[in-house]
Amino acid sequence: MQTIHRFLYGPTPEERVRAWQAKLRAEGRQLDREMRQLDLATSKARQTVKQLATKGDVKSARILAKEVVRSNKQKDRLSVSKARLGSINTQLTQQMAMVKVTGSLQKSTEIMKLSNALIKLPQISQTMREMSMEMTKAGIMEEMLEDTLEMDEDEELEEEADAEVDKVLFELTDGKLGEAGAVGTGLPASEATEDETEKNMEKYRQQLNVLLS
Repeated sequence: MQTIHRFLYGPTPEERVRAWQAKLRAEGRQLDREMRQLDLATSKARQTVKQLATKGDVKSARILAKEVVRSNKQKDRLSVSKARLGSINTQLTQQMAMVKVTGSLQKSTEIMKLSNALIKLPQISQTMREMSMEMTKAGIMEEMLEDTLEMDEDEELEEEADAEVDKVLFELTDGKLGEAGAVGTGLPASEATEDETEKNMEKYRQQLNVLLS
């Protein structure tokens, strides 16, 4: 009987909710992996920033420090997005309770608001678009306007990064940014050490760019 009902009417509300929750958990695990990768790459980049600043190469240190700033901001975005996934999951659990009373899923402006925000995150945009369409058909959400689906350009990122680079360098060099030139004027660093540091800078910069793209 259930098989015939599913064939005629599709999955039950409970089955739909469980499927959505499984997708949300999977996306949450993916965000966790990305945050761990960012942590690892950022940690290595921080060490290289210290090396560059200590030997007086503040210009290169600034370049890599800006990537560290961008990485920190990206991790914040991922962390907020994971929290939003958790909020949707909680809302769906409440929907399950309502189904037992009303027999159907209820419209939720909170789920719609959270979904709209998550669609803007490239890492989970496709999954959230598909889930939003399914939820719209199920009656949980209203059809979203096209402009709410468009990706927002993070125009403030570069402006904020420029303002924070000095702060990051100050932190990473234990407050010795102003002495960076003097520190590097003692015994000259060997060419091999300089080459290795520059190679590390470029490597970690590329790694962060891949994670931030």
